[in-house]
Amino acid sequence: MSTVNFSVPEDVKRAFHAAFAGQNKSAVITALMREAVERRAREARHQAAVEAILAEHTSSAAALPRVTEAQFREAREHGRP
Repeated sequence: MSTVNFSVPEDVKRAFHAAFAGQNKSAVITALMREAVERRAREARHQAAVEAILAEHTSSAAALPRVTEAQFREAREHGRP
């Protein structure tokens, strides 16, 4: 097991000790660090998924036929009763 030293504001230290009184502070810090690592990994997976979706959308949109404004106007006017 390794030791890690962090500097935190005094008010955070007091609040932490009050919130986790009677508990193993090292175990609490370890659990919080694990949660932070998992959150960061989840955020990275989320970002990668968003980028993949956007890339797929961009490549799909590029393959669609382009309609000019004149063609669109003609289709709109032609379709009216």
